[in-house]
Amino acid sequence: MPPLDCVMAGYERCPKGVCFKGLTDPRHHRTRTSVLLRKGGMTLIADVSSDFRQQALRHGIRKIDAIVLSHGHIDHFGGLPDIRSYTEAGPLDVHASGETIDTVTQAFPYMFEGRFGDDKGVPRLRMAELAGPREIAGFMVTPVPVVHGLLKECLGLKIDNIGYVPDVKHMSAGSERLLMGLDCLILNCLRDKGEHRTHMLLDQSMELARRLAPKRCYFIHMTHDIDYTADSAKLDSWMEFSYDGLVVNV
Repeated sequence: MPPLDCVMAGYERCPKGVCFKGLTDPRHHRTRTSVLLRKGGMTLIADVSSDFRQQALRHGIRKIDAIVLSHGHIDHFGGLPDIRSYTEAGPLDVHASGETIDTVTQAFPYMFEGRFGDDKGVPRLRMAELAGPREIAGFMVTPVPVVHGLLKECLGLKIDNIGYVPDVKHMSAGSERLLMGLDCLILNCLRDKGEHRTHMLLDQSMELARRLAPKRCYFIHMTHDIDYTADSAKLDSWMEFSYDGLVVNV
């Protein structure tokens, strides 16, 4: 733990004091994004963040039936080495674009070189390309192409009637049509002002959400520029900033 004066100096650079509020308000203590979906006794994980072990312990995740990854940035698949306890009974299927599969296998070659064998120290994973709609762990999963930086195959995901779009700057009219009128939309919202090359900001996220017109929209992937209390006043009644541990029944 660094000296208190160093810690406080960091909080002073926080534009809205959100980091300081995180000491007492758990909504402002943000780990990176993973989503757990449960239906009919099955559990599907969308993205395995670098914080996944901490998240799994905190929420008592006992079982994973399958994983789907949105794209090949480390904050969305960096927790894969920590899921080996979920693969003791057998290999776990991980669905992703071809580009993401290549990135994951290059990032963690030791997990794939042996192709399982008798090594209990690495997770046993079966990588499967997600190139079109597919039933995964009892959910119908449809890949939704979006634009995010230089990636060629970044995906949003339509999972049953839920949209999950964690990282996006633009999407085509065809992708928007796949996400129209959902029960729930989970959407990238980086911060409230300025400009960013690869992410939408609050006004852009709200504009897209209004076009897609879901019943409920939850914004994710936020920096410390978003204050739950102050910035929630800007949202439409069916919009909400998400937070660690939020549970939604759809």
